[in-house]
This record gives sequence, C-alpha cells and structure tokens, in this order.
Amino acid sequence: MRPQRYYSPVERLLLQEWFHFWHHFFKWWVSTNKTIMKKIIIMAVVFTAAATMQANAQSMGSTYKTALGVKFYPGAGITIKHFVKSNAALEGIGYFWRDGMRITGLYEFHGNINGAPGLKWYVGPGAHVGFWNDRYWRDRYGRRIGGAVVGIDGILGLDYKFKGAPINMSLDWQPSFEFGDYGTGFSGNWGGFAIRYTF
Repeated sequence: MRPQRYYSPVERLLLQEWFHFWHHFFKWWVSTNKTIMKKIIIMAVVFTAAATMQANAQSMGSTYKTALGVKFYPGAGITIKHFVKSNAALEGIGYFWRDGMRITGLYEFHGNINGAPGLKWYVGPGAHVGFWNDRYWRDRYGRRIGGAVVGIDGILGLDYKFKGAPINMSLDWQPSFEFGDYGTGFSGNWGGFAIRYTF
C-alpha cells in the first residue's frame, strides 16, 4: 500500500485556487449560456443528418472506420469513435445532463471474438474533465456549491457492427479515479449503451 501524499500549504493553496477558478468559470458559463446544451444537441443532430445525406460510401460490412451517435447513462452523451488502426480507436464522449457535464477521451484496443462476425471486445485508458452545478451538490449533500473534477479512466466493453446496415452498438463499463473539489477517489458508475451511425 502506498503512503498517503501530504501537500504543503502552498500546494494546497494552488490546487484550491485551480479548482475554484474552474468552479467559477463553469458557474459563469452556465449562467450566460443557458441554452448551450440544446444548441450542442441540435448541432449534433444537424451534423448527423448532413453526414447521412452526403455519405456515398458507407460501411455496410461488419467493420467501420468512424461512427457518430449517442451514449446513454448517466444522462445522454454525444460519442464519436474513429479507428486509427485496424485494432485501435479513439473515442470522445461529451455527457450533458441537468447536474453538469463531463468530457472524456479514450484510446481503445479492439479484438475480434471468434465465431461472431461484427462483435469485438475492447479495453483501454483515457482521461476526463467534469463540471457539476450547485443543484448536484445541494440535492446530494445539502451544500450549495458547484464543482470541477479531472480524472483518469479505463474502459472495458463490447462493440457490434451490423452487417448490411450503417449501425454500430456498444455496451461498456468505464471506471475512473477522480481528483476534484470534493476530494479524490474511485468512481465505478460510468459507462453505458451507445448507438452510432457508421461512415
């Protein structure tokens, strides 16, 4: 077991100021851009529709290069996945819900499952940054402050591409270790179900 690290007063002050800056930035951002999440969702829908109309060469087999869609739990997120090699992909996820937002980037290693064309397992590392509003803290802990977190992530899941249709689905678990306004610790309640349009 590793000994707990003790921060000097200067380090504590710098960390505290860094998190306070992001906390106040997020509060300002939400108060001045109340409709921004609606705009992001509308832009994603428009982009998906335009890409659907313009895509001439779709991936109709059991593999794909790029996919864009939505991921559920917690809340709803926009997800884009792009293969940089035949067995490795980058995935970006933007979760937006009434309590805040979380942006995640992942590098995923994929492997085929024998006897199941189109089905792959994947695993990989990543990182995230998240912002929570006052409502989150008030409802759960009785305090009225927002917060910010950063963290490292892992991912473990299954990915399926329908042959003959430009549709991809995935189911995964995304544990993370967070550092933030409310402390540090393990969080094992992220992951979810995604459905994407493939290009």
